[in-house]
Amino acid sequence: MKKKQSVSFWAGAIMAASIVAICIISFFWMPADPEKMDTLNRFALPSAAHLLGTDQFGRDVLSRIMEASRWALLVGVCSVTVGALAGSIIGASAAMLKGAVRAVIMRFIDGMMSFPGILLAMMLVTVLGKGILGAVLAIGLFMVPTFSRLVYSMVLENKQRLYIKAAHSYGCSGGYIVLFHMLPDMLPRLITQFSSSIGGAVLLESSLSFLGLGIQPPTPSWGMMLNEARQFVLNYPYIAIAPGVVLLITVLGFNLLGDGLNDRLVKRRSKT
Repeated sequence: MKKKQSVSFWAGAIMAASIVAICIISFFWMPADPEKMDTLNRFALPSAAHLLGTDQFGRDVLSRIMEASRWALLVGVCSVTVGALAGSIIGASAAMLKGAVRAVIMRFIDGMMSFPGILLAMMLVTVLGKGILGAVLAIGLFMVPTFSRLVYSMVLENKQRLYIKAAHSYGCSGGYIVLFHMLPDMLPRLITQFSSSIGGAVLLESSLSFLGLGIQPPTPSWGMMLNEARQFVLNYPYIAIAPGVVLLITVLGFNLLGDGLNDRLVKRRSKT
């Protein structure tokens, strides 16, 4: 069991690191201009000139995948950061408060969690607007309930500890206690959830872009590339397989990394 958990963790770490490496490399080198069209070279098969072939407009598929990795990770990390910050504040506030206020906040969070992810994101993007900023805010708001629930449960758990009760007796404010006494203990679990959520955020961004609600042309997105390849996939499957595989590796990698971090955290807590 221990070996299996270690393999999953390292597999996730390698996959996630590979995507990050592709993103970093894309800032310094790409095989071609990802937006340059060559109508005389449409649907070119993978070759030395175009390692993953070209699409319906003659654009280099590998270059577009590399540039899209920047936006996928940008939206993923930024949206999860928005969700983590807002969710942590809401969850901690609800846990430190009492009575009807706590009940109202948590019922609202439960209501948000009852919506299917893509449906809620589509509703939010319709209000906030299409594009990168709209996608970040919509996905970030979708992530809020997850972090709110997590922080809420951790703060309630920590409130029962003696050193927290001692801090209360010394007159420390609730905000001070959460930031300086509880946060160091909660940080490992927050980092674990953050890592796992990046994969979900990238998948959600790709889904929005596939539907035309996320990143807008000419900026490439894996979801947009899959949508554009739909009508040609039977004759030219490679233009859909490549972005699909990269998206799969990204989502699977961050999920395995998050699960591996969680397993290690549970193991460490069981020893203490």
